Amino acid sequence: MAIIKAKGFYDTFDRSGTPTRDTHYCPGCGHGIIHKLLCEAMDEMGIRDNTIIVNPIGCAVFGYYYWDVGNVGAAHGRAQSLATAINRTRPDSIVISYQGDGDLAAIGFNATFQAANRGEHVATFFVNNSTYGMTGGQMAPTTLLGQKTKTSPFGRSAEHEGYPLCVCEALNQLKAPVYIARVSVADTKRILQAKKAIRKALEIQVEKKGFAFVEILSPCPTNLGLDPLKAAQWEIEQSEQIFPLGTFRDNSAEAEPRKPAEPKPTPSEFFGGGTEVKAPEPDPAFGSKHIKIAGFGGQGILSLGLAIAEAARYSSRYSSWFPSYGPEQRGGSSSCNVVVSGTPIGSPDAPQPDVLVCMNRPSYDRFAKTVRKGGIILCDATVEMTEAAPEGVKVYTMPSLKLATEFGVPKATNTVMLAALAHLGVTGLATERLLDALDDSFKKKPKLIPVNREIFQKAYAWCEANWNA
Repeated sequence: MAIIKAKGFYDTFDRSGTPTRDTHYCPGCGHGIIHKLLCEAMDEMGIRDNTIIVNPIGCAVFGYYYWDVGNVGAAHGRAQSLATAINRTRPDSIVISYQGDGDLAAIGFNATFQAANRGEHVATFFVNNSTYGMTGGQMAPTTLLGQKTKTSPFGRSAEHEGYPLCVCEALNQLKAPVYIARVSVADTKRILQAKKAIRKALEIQVEKKGFAFVEILSPCPTNLGLDPLKAAQWEIEQSEQIFPLGTFRDNSAEAEPRKPAEPKPTPSEFFGGGTEVKAPEPDPAFGSKHIKIAGFGGQGILSLGLAIAEAARYSSRYSSWFPSYGPEQRGGSSSCNVVVSGTPIGSPDAPQPDVLVCMNRPSYDRFAKTVRKGGIILCDATVEMTEAAPEGVKVYTMPSLKLATEFGVPKATNTVMLAALAHLGVTGLATERLLDALDDSFKKKPKLIPVNREIFQKAYAWCEANWNA
């Protein structure tokens, strides 16, 4: 008998640091069979070089050591969200989400349900072994009634833990999915059926017809406490009674390739008026500026940050704006991080800002100590600074509340602070670009554009008169 080497895998698996052909899966685990079916299908279809598989947390997480395709790791339960992002940014790629029941049916269920409802171009392979396999055998959403696990030692009961979640049936109520099927790898006949379903889901992706979902019942001998043969028999006799095999939907024959999305408005059309926005131009010499703006709701904290981020885009810089606020519309804590960079931005966070704008004392108390050495803090004059700023950090005070009131628009404190930042030159952006962003922020209230321009100029003049003296 000839043993044929499975195609589609790396030549060696280096997960342990030593090249080997052994996987980390337990004897009798269905994951190895599913891996083989998936890799063979990709190889036979000639799509490996154009395929990206998303691996979330769980027994699926180490797939990137085995599959000779593009692989991206996802946070627990976020595989569908990441797959959606990849699909939107790389529409010509084949995108696969490979998830277990603890990941997909628990923390990731809503992400999956919504991706299916949108009809994302994703082939989702859902491995259902009725337990949290990787973390020690806790009860999963698919654990059967009466099944004992680490967190249901007396057996799952409908009264306390609810019924097993039937994911195929839940998705089948949606209009968008093209293909929904449940298969098993418990014996040879079932494995052959599973191979057909996996191939079908991949063909739908090649044809760009939409969302395909294949649930695969898979034995977990370790957590069932059974040998491989008995675990496979348990899947047939027990699991299939709750999760019957079959094709719930197959619209692949009549489904048409989805049309490309309609062109979106240009950034300048969406965000503002006539300011022309070009693609960012890489400029490593510019470096990056990290700015944190904090105060309370109603002070224009978020809009100030957004204006800076928009001005950066108008300057062909990379920029990000990351808001944070409480449930209160006004009066609650509010802050945002702005990153302006000459290169693509890896994270929108600003844990050690170059610039901190504080509009109230709680913001100063919380964030002043995080400003990096050589940075600046710009505070409203009403902020009581009970502690000294960190060594090497320069502090400027600006009577923004007082000036905005004197200028006749008490709510324009953020415009006053924008002028102060422009005068200090800490954003790395030209004053005209900041003014362009300020103008565009009042697109829906054009009468306020000249008013805020005047406030900006008066505040800028105040800085020249008081800080340059």
